[in-house]
Amino acid sequence: MSPRRRATPTRIAYELLLAVGLAAFVGAARGDPWPAWRGPTGQGICFESNLPVRWSPTQHVKWKVPLPGPGNSTPIVWGDRVFLTQAWDAGKNRSLFCIDRRDGAVLWKRTVSYPETEWSVGRSPTPYASASPVTDGERVIVFYDEPLLVCYDFQGRELWRRKPGAHRNEWNAASPVLWGDLCFVNCGPSEKTFLLALDKRTGRTVWKVDLPFTNARIPGRGETFTASWSTPLVAEWNGRADLVVPLPYHVYGFDPTTGTERWRCGGLGAMIYPSPLAADGVVVAMAGNTGSGIATRLGGSGDITETHRLWKAPRAQNRISSGVIAGKYLYLVGGPGIAECVELRTGRRVWRERLARRACWSSLVLADQKLYVLDSGGVCIVFAASPTFKLVARNRLDETTGASIAVSDGELFIRTHEHLWCIAAAK
Repeated sequence: MSPRRRATPTRIAYELLLAVGLAAFVGAARGDPWPAWRGPTGQGICFESNLPVRWSPTQHVKWKVPLPGPGNSTPIVWGDRVFLTQAWDAGKNRSLFCIDRRDGAVLWKRTVSYPETEWSVGRSPTPYASASPVTDGERVIVFYDEPLLVCYDFQGRELWRRKPGAHRNEWNAASPVLWGDLCFVNCGPSEKTFLLALDKRTGRTVWKVDLPFTNARIPGRGETFTASWSTPLVAEWNGRADLVVPLPYHVYGFDPTTGTERWRCGGLGAMIYPSPLAADGVVVAMAGNTGSGIATRLGGSGDITETHRLWKAPRAQNRISSGVIAGKYLYLVGGPGIAECVELRTGRRVWRERLARRACWSSLVLADQKLYVLDSGGVCIVFAASPTFKLVARNRLDETTGASIAVSDGELFIRTHEHLWCIAAAK
């Protein structure tokens, strides 16, 4: 059965989000939106088919827009508008761009100035403003480094802004997440690390939970740090929603309405980059820096390591990219450009293939039983979501990128350090 027709909890939640959003914003007259980091489900899943599979810098390019500097955030799309965060002038200015998806014209730009930058851009592998924005079709919320949250309407009018507390962090990358009227943010790692829930309409703090880990060295491990840059995920199972947050050594489940910790599962590594995944009552969390990954069943309370953990993958290859679950299989791409297919419930590796000679920071996107991922040189590798490896295409843009692909209404939006590209199949 195709993903478009399956009445999964993820698909149902997506359709509810789409229905509510379209009712709230009549101007969103195009196809499926891509409203957040990793799309409508937060897990890199697109329910469209007939997407572009092959392109080049001169073929199937609807438009490309020059950008004022490098950036790793992923664009979001709603209706005829594309939103993108961008730092420029050595990070002293950080902006939200609103772009017309029809022709790439910049409709408006809103900028926050930072006279004193937090770290040297020259020594950081991650540019400022690396968190992706999020929208519900009425408002767009941006999470900038330091931290600062700013909310705009679709005309660019500022609705509210919040500095939620002391927090200074290199390489901030966790993106805000919307769920109902709440906006969740993982504010870390730093000298203070916390999980925050705001009222999306006003910016008022609904709850705030201090997290147990700061950006600190592991005793006896030299320059290794404990840290999490992971974007939270709301996982729904058996009528209950859990806010899933991978942190050093454990993945946690919180009550999204109160911030109360419900459960934790141990075995995770110390440095967390990828976003968590959830399907059919299973949560997967992966660590970077050769740390371990784990899968656990949802449910339970307290420490569920012994009762619910399904498997642990010790010392996996360095992972910055977030994976995808498709059916019974988990697909992952490691930093060195190596892809894996793993059985979701057992952790058994089905296949392992090198996709690229360059690093892959881009996260996987699943559409029409195909997986899309970018390497750092701007080559998009397309391969089958199948227990048998099958390469479909390699597409070169020949520009450096650390971002992931956004998909909407048959078009791919690819952000490089030089341009924002819109790739469209021939009509």
